[in-house]
Order: sequence, then C-alpha cells, then structure tokens
Amino acid sequence: MPTPATAPVHDLGSLRIEDHHRSGGTWGKRLAIFFGLLVVLGGLSGAVFTLWNQKPVVEVTVVQKSTNNGGREALLNASGYVTPRRRATIAAKITGRVTGVFFDEGTHVSEGQLLATLDDADVRKALNAAKADYDASKAAIADYEVQLKNSKTQLRRAEQLQNAGVQTQEQLDNARTNADSLQAKIALAQSQAASSEARIQEAQQAVDNCTIRAPYTGIVVSKDAQVGEMVSPVSAGGGFTRTGIATIVDMNSNEIEVDVNESFIARVQPGQPVTAILDAYPDWEIPGRVRTIIPSADRQKATVKVRVSFLKLDPRILPDMGIKVTFLGAAHEKKAGTEAAILIPQSAVHDENGKNIVFLVKDDKTERRAVTLGGNRGSDREVMAGVSVGDTVVTKAPANLRDGQTVEIRK
Repeated sequence: MPTPATAPVHDLGSLRIEDHHRSGGTWGKRLAIFFGLLVVLGGLSGAVFTLWNQKPVVEVTVVQKSTNNGGREALLNASGYVTPRRRATIAAKITGRVTGVFFDEGTHVSEGQLLATLDDADVRKALNAAKADYDASKAAIADYEVQLKNSKTQLRRAEQLQNAGVQTQEQLDNARTNADSLQAKIALAQSQAASSEARIQEAQQAVDNCTIRAPYTGIVVSKDAQVGEMVSPVSAGGGFTRTGIATIVDMNSNEIEVDVNESFIARVQPGQPVTAILDAYPDWEIPGRVRTIIPSADRQKATVKVRVSFLKLDPRILPDMGIKVTFLGAAHEKKAGTEAAILIPQSAVHDENGKNIVFLVKDDKTERRAVTLGGNRGSDREVMAGVSVGDTVVTKAPANLRDGQTVEIRK
C-alpha cells in the first residue's frame, strides 16, 4: 500500500476548458439561432402567402334589363316563393295500422276520394256487438209485449169476476201487478235498445274513421305513410308512429309570398299590379296583383309579408318555386327613344373616391368597373353605362376585395 507521502496528487486544474476551446460552442449557438429564425420567417411567409392568396367568397347576380311593363314604372323589386293558401297534411283521427294506400305523389284527387284505409278488425267487432245488443233488446221488447197483451186480458177477466163476486180482491191485485210489471220491463228494454243504437252509431263512426278521404280537390305532393306502418293523430311510439298520410295542395290557390323591406312597404298597396318571373322560367312574365299586406313586421329581418295573387294560373307554377316580383306604379306613356334601364342591386355599388364602381366576375376573377347610375328602383339602381345585360356583378363580398383577385362564388 502506498503511503500518504507517496500517493498521487490529482490536479483539478487540468479539467478547466481554455477560452480558445470555448469558441466552437459559441458558433454553434449562433448557427442554431440563425436557423431558428429562418424557420420562423418561413412560417410567417407561408401564412402571409396563404392569407394573401386565399379566395374570398362572394355572392353574385346577373345583370338584367327591366321591362317596360306596359308603360308602368317599376317601384320596387322583391323575391319570394310560390305558396298555396290551401295546403293540408291529411291524418287519421285514430291510431291504427295502415292496410291500404291508394295514391302516389302527383296524383290528382277529388273531394271525398278514398286515400287510405286502416285496420278495422277491432272496431268492426265492437260494431257487431252493438248490433247484437240492439237485436236482443228488440226481441225482448217483442216478448214483453206479447206477455203484456195476455196480462191485460187476464186483468179484464179478473175485474169482471171481482165485480160478479166470484173472485177475491187479491187475485185482482196480482193480475194488475203483473200487467204493470210487464209494462215497466218493456220501458226498460226500449231504453236498452236506444243505448244499443247509440253504441252502433259510435262503432260505425269508428269504422268510418278507418278510411281516410281527401277533404278537397287537389294534387298529392307528399306520400307520408306505407302499408303496414302505424299512424296516429298525435306523435307516439317514440317517433316510430306516423302522424300523417299525405299532403295535398290545392293548385288553384297558389299565390306569391314575398318579404318587403319595411323601408319600402309604403310603396305597396292592396290591388297594386305586379309582374312576376319564376326562377325556373326567366323569360316568362306573369301578371299579378297584390292581394293583401300582412299587418305585422318581422323585427329580426325588418320586413313585412305581402301576398300576391296570379291573374291567371298555369300548370307550370308549382308550390315553393322561387320567384321575383316587380311592384308597378301608375301607368304613363313611354317617351320615344327611351330604352329599358339596366338594373343592379344597390349592394353591388361601391363609392371609391367619389366614383361609383362595381366588381364584375369573369373566369373567377374580379374586374373593377366604373358605372354611371340613374334613379332608384326600390332596392335596385338603374345603370346608364358601365355594365351590360348578362354581366355577372358581385353583390356581397369582403371589404378588402380588389381588382384581379380570384374569388369563389357562393352557390
């Protein structure tokens, strides 16, 4: 064993790192910071590029030319839908299983026509039981009447014998009591017969309720039940029970329902002439007349509901079709040389340094266009120059929309 005097001495100073050896670590940190900054800048550049090139979603409309409308001025334009005044979902009065369906969508039905039948086995048994009770009551009445006739004969004979002093008073009283008892039994049987007759009517009504008929003439637009399904006038069975059989529309009651901005409702009057154009038939002008203005406003949409009647109905006019309505003013003579104005929605016009501009969409890219405007037509503006019929104009877009930007059109 080495002695303490001869034991090796550890030099801790040899573990120290000299300054010239530390320079490599400093460069490593600098490189790490440099590449980290490059990654951050790359991410920011990518985000800016993505935001800059993101396609804004816009709403558009096609420029159309207003019509002369027989010399009447167009005061207001509005959009709405065709809606029938008579539209009903036909349901059963009782809960039952469907055993027959005798219609399909598009079927023309007349008032009282049979649409469907329900299982009537149980109610028919109740009807037969009520009829049997009625027959039994009538038979009992007939039997009691025969007995009463014989009892009255015996009563007369007893009275004669009593007057002759041959028969006792007790025998006369028994004969009278028997006749009165039979009279009471007949009255009871007649009451039972009347009760049975009422039950027959009730059971017959239950049987009749198993047949569903059309309440008016119209067209079936929805078939809501099939053979084998359960139907009920109220929702039951955890959602597995149907509440309707069919939906019938009276096509002769079709009219237009539009929401008019409350700021322009003063321009609408009952009986006012209108022209309507269905979205499905853009070249077909349909004359109409304001039927009524619903005396209530929608506070959320700030609109008033207006109903317009067609002057002449057509099979092409179907419920829930989209339609555009132009409310017309007083008739006036058209000046020679004047052309029908081009109309665009007011929301499509922007003020840029005192100039009126619109954005057109061509090949999914915007095109800034200066326009010359005319008068107001309700929520639309007349355009005297700058756009042509058939141009696609942006009506709603982000505030930062710019010229030449690729956009996505909202369907």
